[in-house]
Amino acid sequence: MADPGAIVCAALLGAAAGSFLNVCITRMPAGDSVVLPRSRCPACGAGIRWFDNIPIVSWTLLRARCRDCGEPISWRYPAVELATVAIWAGMVWVYGTTPGALAGAILFTLLLGIAVTDARHYVIPDPFSLGGLAAGLAASLFPGSAGPLNALAGAALGYGILSVAGRLGERVFRKPALGGGDMKMMAMVGAFLGPAGALLTIFLGALAGSIIFGPTSLRTGKPVPFGTFLALGAAVTFLFGDTMIDWYLGLADPGRG
Repeated sequence: MADPGAIVCAALLGAAAGSFLNVCITRMPAGDSVVLPRSRCPACGAGIRWFDNIPIVSWTLLRARCRDCGEPISWRYPAVELATVAIWAGMVWVYGTTPGALAGAILFTLLLGIAVTDARHYVIPDPFSLGGLAAGLAASLFPGSAGPLNALAGAALGYGILSVAGRLGERVFRKPALGGGDMKMMAMVGAFLGPAGALLTIFLGALAGSIIFGPTSLRTGKPVPFGTFLALGAAVTFLFGDTMIDWYLGLADPGRG
């Protein structure tokens, strides 16, 4: 286990990352800048003071209401911040102060942003997917990683499979079956998790989407926010992918190993 001080530092970094992630989730779908203007209350437009913008703490002290107009502040803001704190602290707790922990924290932060944004707006902003692709390729240069060739192969396979599936689905259903954001997201996931990880992510995402949201989609006609379920599949793959793949290969070849 990592030094407690390192875990605390990671938690603080996670809180800052979560606060910025909230800005991205709010502004990116509308194409707004995530830098300017500074944060404002969506109800009254009042600028948020620095002491009212401390992750988690300010929301609690303000009792989830704007200081100026008293309108409620969504629980999503502290929830995203708490989740990001858990991601960064958890990565250091499990993997120590290693490049792998940093790569995992970045990946999970991106997956969280994608999951929330796609669930709310049915869109995956390019800064998450393409920016994440660049981060995944950079992380492939870290010591102990599988290397850049594995990352490139994973990115190509993840994008390629969804691209082919999207074209086939469009021919069968005569309407767009998959968005370009899903394809770019899988390029990002493949860069972090490699070819096998990309395949397992797509399988788990499709399975989860069918079971969890499929009945609702059939009843209401709402499309499945596939990126949300791909994010879930990628998280499970990162944590348990090697074990799941070894188990499956053991079933396919009982004499293996």
